[in-house]
Amino acid sequence: MHLEEDPAAWDPKTGRVDYNRSGLPLVEIVTEPDFVSSHQVYEWVRKLVHALSYLKVVDTNAGVKADVNVSIVEDNGKQKTERVEVKNVTSIEAMKLAVEFEFSRQQKEGSVRETRRFDEAKGITMRMRGKEDADDYRFIIDPDLVPVLLEKKYIDSLKKGVPELPSVKIEKMIKAHKISPKDALVLSKNIDVALFYEEVAQKIDGQFALPWVTVELLRVLNYNKKSLDDVSISSEHFVTLLKMVKNGKITELQAKQILNSFVPKSFDPSKTEGKISDEKELEKFILAVIKKESRAVSEYRTGDVKAFNYLIGAVMKATDRRADSAVARKLIEKLLK
Repeated sequence: MHLEEDPAAWDPKTGRVDYNRSGLPLVEIVTEPDFVSSHQVYEWVRKLVHALSYLKVVDTNAGVKADVNVSIVEDNGKQKTERVEVKNVTSIEAMKLAVEFEFSRQQKEGSVRETRRFDEAKGITMRMRGKEDADDYRFIIDPDLVPVLLEKKYIDSLKKGVPELPSVKIEKMIKAHKISPKDALVLSKNIDVALFYEEVAQKIDGQFALPWVTVELLRVLNYNKKSLDDVSISSEHFVTLLKMVKNGKITELQAKQILNSFVPKSFDPSKTEGKISDEKELEKFILAVIKKESRAVSEYRTGDVKAFNYLIGAVMKATDRRADSAVARKLIEKLLK
């Protein structure tokens, strides 16, 4: 692995050079020829990008590109075709397709050492130039570069500060909170969400909190096109909100509405007006809805179930989602008789 700067992008179709990304930092990771299928290439790069993104050491929005080297080796280890380098493949899916095309092409045609490019639209590779020998690169060893010696103590101190990889985090969360691998995978896609859930699960039942994080919190973030580190949502405020739902102080619908308001900054929800379960108080709202929604009432009386659900929704809206839905349902049925 080494760090470098993006020089520029050459378009072989037009011959133009795009300098928009020139000077941007990038990291190049070179592997051994350990892969024996396009699927292995796809899965490894996908997991690598996920891990680096999870650890917040790369900006995946800046894009991913690879030079894919392909050759065919027989079962006995003898190399059947020369290594071909496919330059600047710009997506993980394209890497998989480039490997598959080259494997098929080399089986039919054989290969010479050369550099090719991948045309994603056509799904084929095309020759760019012959492959230079090492001498042609004119490598010169720089005598002024001295070895950098890293002590074990220094390396160990760095290891302690490196966050857990997603795979490790998944295993720990499954054991600690008894959640399914599927839910653990959702949590581990973002380190901030995973840490947020673990913090919340220390203060309230993790099973109860799980859908509020993996479904409702992510729903709010996605709707606002934000990530968790873009906003300021306190785990204390989040736990208070969940406790209010669990204790029956507010309805789930009301809690979801409050959660919508937690972006960009959360607040103490404990002062929010609570759930309306008192029949006399609810009856006032229901009678007003029945009077206003006479058409839905008529449709319900003719056997339309959807009309009844519509009336429930109207009562929830009239009470700003504070109505106890079970109590409201019974009252509507009673009053409409």
